[in-house]
Amino acid sequence: MTDFYQTGIITTLHQLGKPSLERLESELYGFSKTRPIALVLPSLYSEFEGPAMPGIVQELAKVKYLNEIVLVLDKASEKEFQKVREFMSPISTEVKIVHNDGKRISEIYETFARNGFNVGERGKGRSVWLAYGYVLARGKSDVIALHDCDIVTYNRELLARLCYPVANPNLDYVFCKGYYSRISNKMNGRVTRLLVTPLIRSLLQLVGPHPFLAFLDSFRYPLAGEFCMTTDLARVNRIPWDWGLEVGSLAEVHRNYSPRRVCQVDIAANYDHKHQVLSAEDASKGLMKMTVDICKSIFRTLASEGVVFSDGLFKSLLVSYLRHAEDTIMKYEADAAINGLKFDRHEEAMAVEAFTRAIGMATQVFMENPLTTPLIPNWNRVTSAIPDIFEMLQLAVDSDNE
Repeated sequence: MTDFYQTGIITTLHQLGKPSLERLESELYGFSKTRPIALVLPSLYSEFEGPAMPGIVQELAKVKYLNEIVLVLDKASEKEFQKVREFMSPISTEVKIVHNDGKRISEIYETFARNGFNVGERGKGRSVWLAYGYVLARGKSDVIALHDCDIVTYNRELLARLCYPVANPNLDYVFCKGYYSRISNKMNGRVTRLLVTPLIRSLLQLVGPHPFLAFLDSFRYPLAGEFCMTTDLARVNRIPWDWGLEVGSLAEVHRNYSPRRVCQVDIAANYDHKHQVLSAEDASKGLMKMTVDICKSIFRTLASEGVVFSDGLFKSLLVSYLRHAEDTIMKYEADAAINGLKFDRHEEAMAVEAFTRAIGMATQVFMENPLTTPLIPNWNRVTSAIPDIFEMLQLAVDSDNE
C-alpha cells in the first residue's frame, strides 16, 4: 500500500487499499455517455511480434467504456497492416488503424510539407500527433487516453485508473499523467532516477525557484508514456517529435493550463516494458539520445520563460548535477538494500557519467542554436492553414480501414 502524502503543486491520486476495478469500470461506463473516451495506441509493427501486444489486446477486449481506439502503425507493409487489422479484431470497440507507411497517409504528410509544416521525423511524437488529429477530425470523443504498446505487465486496470480523473466530470482535471513502480529484481527507470530529478533540482539550486521546474519536480514519473487529456488540450498543445515528447508535452500543459487542473495517478503496482540500451559512447541512439533530447527540451522551455543561460551557468550545472546524482545513487543504494534488491553501484555511476556527458552535449547544441525546437504545430494552426485537412485525414484513414 502506498502513502497518501501530497507533494508538489499538482494533485497525486494514490492507489489506497484495494480499489474495485468493477466499480471503476462501471463509473467510467456512465461517464462515457456524456464524455466519450478515445484510446490512442502508437505502435511499431514489431511490437505485434513481441510478448506485449497479445496481452494488451486480450485485456482491451474486456473494456466496455471506450468509444473508439486509434492505433497508429509504423514501419509496416500493406500485408503487415492487414495482419494487424486481423490481430485487433477480438476487440469489440471500434478500432481504426492509421497506416503511417501507406500511400494515403504518405500523401497527408506531403500535404503538410507543401503548406510549409515541418511535422518532424518518424517516431512516437509524430504518430501521437497524427492520432490526435484523427480523433479531432471525427469529433466523436471528448477525452483521449494514451499508453505504449510494449507493456508486458499490462492490465486493464491501468487504463481505467488513467482515464478516471479526466473522464469524471466532478473532478475537473484536463490532464492526467500515470506513474508506477519500475521494479524487477532491481530498480529500473535510470533516466528518471539518475538524470531528470537530479537535473531539475540542480537547476532549482542555480536559477532559483521557477514555476516550470516546480511543476516538473511534482511528477513522480515525468517520463511515463501514459497520460490522459481532454480533446481541447490535444487541439492546442504542440507535440515534440523527438525523445523530448514526455517532458515537452508537460511543458505545453504547464504553458496552457493551471496546475490545479493537472494530476498524476498511480496506475500499476509494477510496470515493465522494452528497455533501452545506455549507448554511452553513441549519442545518436539509446538512452544517450533520449537524455540529450530531454535536456534540450528543458533548457528551451526555461529560456522561453525568461531564464538566461550562459557558459558559466552551464559549467556550474554540470558540477551541481554530478553532485546531486552521486547523492541520489547513495539514496537508492540504501532503498535497494532494505528491500533486498540487486544494486550495482558501478553500473549506476557509469550511467551518471554518461548522463553528465549528454548534458554537456545538450548545452552545446542549445548554445549554438537556442531557437531550434522540434515541436510540431498544434492542430489549431494546421486547420487554419489547411481548412479541409481534417476531412482529408479522416477520408485517408477510413479508406484504409474499409
